[in-house]
Amino acid sequence: MNEVWLVILPLIAGYLLDLAFGDPRTIPHPVVGFGNMISWAERHFNCGRFRKWKGAVVALSFPLFAGMAGWGITVGTLAVGDWCFCIVASVFVFYGLANHSLIREGREVVDILKKQGVEAGRRRLSWIVGRDTLSPKEIYTAVLETMAENLSDGVVAPLFYYALGGFPAMMAYKMVNTLDSMIGYKDERYRQFGCMAARLDDVLNYIPARLTALFMALVAYRPGLFRFIFRYCHQHASPNSGFPESAMAGILDCRFGGAHVYHGLLVEKPYIGDNDREISYADFRIAVRVNHRVTLLTVVSIVAVYLCVFIK
Repeated sequence: MNEVWLVILPLIAGYLLDLAFGDPRTIPHPVVGFGNMISWAERHFNCGRFRKWKGAVVALSFPLFAGMAGWGITVGTLAVGDWCFCIVASVFVFYGLANHSLIREGREVVDILKKQGVEAGRRRLSWIVGRDTLSPKEIYTAVLETMAENLSDGVVAPLFYYALGGFPAMMAYKMVNTLDSMIGYKDERYRQFGCMAARLDDVLNYIPARLTALFMALVAYRPGLFRFIFRYCHQHASPNSGFPESAMAGILDCRFGGAHVYHGLLVEKPYIGDNDREISYADFRIAVRVNHRVTLLTVVSIVAVYLCVFIK
């Protein structure tokens, strides 16, 4: 089989599997294994002296391990046959994508908010974000911000690294992103141990975050959207998250940011946008369409590049 099709076929199959099923909740998942590894390392090494250096070793060695394991699986499955590799690679692409699950989590929050009220909505939101919310508007805002940010982290970035290095690179990126989500905090417990993980995640997401904002603007363009993104993309503590969040706020013509409470501590975030309007279920449905279209555009772009550049 042509090497190009060994990239394209698993990409399309993995995308379709994620579109249909999303992350399985009842069967083993590589990211769960990554999380168990990180938890073990945090318990054993985030103590005593040299926490910063021990955290750096973990942040660099764990993604290397994930990538090498993926490379070993690649060699082993190709030795069996192209068909075996395509099946296994398709499963890993499926595991590496999170668009279906991202939308499912957001929909469960807003559905519970509509049917059971604010308190139930707050409890369900706590599964995906760490902030304390008070009103339906804050719950909707948190869901939309999370969907925008994770469209980059959970969809475009994994696909970007798949395009560069196949599913081994995709899994290495997922390990970095999992490290950041678990230990990349600036509180007393993780400030030293998790600083390398946070920095590495920032570096690896630099291009994907900006690419995500571009794709969001292309699939849901309205006049002035690019100007809006350029104006607000740096209004965020993260060097990357402001790009997809400003794109989503511009598409919806709403306002993100402001004061939020995280675990009892008040955090003032700069505003992204200036239209402080009410947010509704209709906005969530628009965000769902944007996420689906960006995911499809990313897949189609990778296929097109491979066909144009490598097929002669």
